[in-house]
Amino acid sequence: MIKSKEIKSLLVVLSGVFLFIFGFNFLKGTSLFDNEIKLYAVFENVEGLQGGTSITVNGLSIGKVNTIDLSKNSKSVIVTFRIRGDLKFSKNSIAELYEAGLIGGKSIAIIPKFDESAFLKSGDTLKSSVKSGFTQTISDRIVPLEQKLESILTQTDTLFTGINSVLNDSGKEDLSSILNNLSKSMTSINSLTTNLNSIVSENEFKINNSLNNVNSISENFKLLSDSLSKSSIKNSITEFNKLTKNLNSIIQDINNGNGSLGLILNEDSLYQNLKNSSYELNQLLKDLKLNPKRYVHFSLFGRKDKESNIEEKEK
Repeated sequence: MIKSKEIKSLLVVLSGVFLFIFGFNFLKGTSLFDNEIKLYAVFENVEGLQGGTSITVNGLSIGKVNTIDLSKNSKSVIVTFRIRGDLKFSKNSIAELYEAGLIGGKSIAIIPKFDESAFLKSGDTLKSSVKSGFTQTISDRIVPLEQKLESILTQTDTLFTGINSVLNDSGKEDLSSILNNLSKSMTSINSLTTNLNSIVSENEFKINNSLNNVNSISENFKLLSDSLSKSSIKNSITEFNKLTKNLNSIIQDINNGNGSLGLILNEDSLYQNLKNSSYELNQLLKDLKLNPKRYVHFSLFGRKDKESNIEEKEK
C-alpha cells in the first residue's frame, strides 16, 4: 500500500511538471508535439512586438514569436520565432514587421518566395523589412507640415516685427487717422444709401408710371411696325422693283442698239450724215451772207430782163 501511494504521488508530480512545461511552452508559442522549425530575423527597432505574437502568412497564423533579444553589438534586435515545419518556403523569404492595429501593436508576416533556392530549415535567418503603419504614415506627414507651420509662424513674427519697427509714433497716428477717415466715409456711404432708398420709396409710384409709359410706348411701336408690315408699302416696293427692272431692260436695249433710240445713239452713219448736213448748212449760211442776191431778188421793173441777162451771162 505504501509503495502504491508513493507511485501515485510520483505520477501526480510528474504530471504536474509536464503540464507546467507544456503550459509554459504553449504560452511562449512553442508546441511539444508539432513539427516546427526555428528561424531568426534581425531588426533595428521592434517597439510594440511581444513574445507569443503570431507569425502569419497571407493572414494565416503559422507560428509564434519565442524570444526578442539584443545582438552582441547591441545595435540591432534578434527575433526568434517558430513556424510549421511542413511549409516549403525558399530561404529568400522575407520576415516583415508591420503594425497589427491602431494602438501600436506589432506583428511579423512571412512574405514567402518560391524560387529555386533551398527550403527553409531550422536555424536559418530570414531577410527582414519594416512596413510603415498608419501611425508612422501620419507621423511622416505631420512632421513636414509641422516644420512648414513653424516656418510660416516665424516669417509672420518677423513681418510683424518689421511693421512695428517701420511704424513709429507718427506712422501709427497716420494709420489711425486713415482708419478713422475710412470709417467716416463708410458712414457717409451708408447715409447716402439710406437717402436713396427713401427717395426711391417716395417716388415709387412715379417710377412705376414711367415704366408703364415706356411699356405702352414699346407696345405702340410694335403695333406700328405690324401695321406697316401689313400695309401697301410692301406692294409699292414690289412695283418699284418691277419698274427698276424694266428701266434696266430698256437701258440695256439702248446700249445693245435695239430700237430706234438705240440705233440713233449707236449708229455711226447717222452721226456722219448729221455732221455732213451741219457742215453743208454752215456753208450755205456763209454763202447766203456773202451772196444774198443769189437767193433773194428785189426788182420792181424789168425783172424778166435781168433774169434773161443773168442767164445769158451765165451762158
